[in-house]
Amino acid sequence: MTDQNRLSPGDPAPGFTLPDSEGNDVTLADLRGRSVLLYFYPAASTPGCTKQACDFRDNLAELNDAGFAVLGVSPDKPAKLAKFVAEEGLTFPLLSDVDKAVLTAYGAFGEKQLYGKTVTGVIRSTFVIDADGVISHALYNVRATGHVAKLRKDLKI
Repeated sequence: MTDQNRLSPGDPAPGFTLPDSEGNDVTLADLRGRSVLLYFYPAASTPGCTKQACDFRDNLAELNDAGFAVLGVSPDKPAKLAKFVAEEGLTFPLLSDVDKAVLTAYGAFGEKQLYGKTVTGVIRSTFVIDADGVISHALYNVRATGHVAKLRKDLKI
């Protein structure tokens, strides 16, 4: 993956409509007027992704109070996301991007290094989208552990 495929602060956030864990469509444009923390993760119910999702869950009240909606996106099907939501008590929408179109639009799918090998897959990434639909932070290759704490510090929450 080259940097030219990646989004940067100041870029308009690519619009999307994706199904959530219950099969209901969630559209980014419907959140206009509110800041959004949009994060992309490889797979529901894996150790790192579970840790990251639970960190967002555990910090959701403070994030919401600061005006942020949280959305998680993976290539998992809605049924797998529903199981993940139920098992972990997640209280924010997880969205299904089975065809990886939104992942690709955000530069969150492509070549990455995994245990010293180059593979193609989801690049763990987070985007902060302002109330006008513009990206204010574009974070690629984030760590699952400690990421929410770093976001809170960077966003002064």
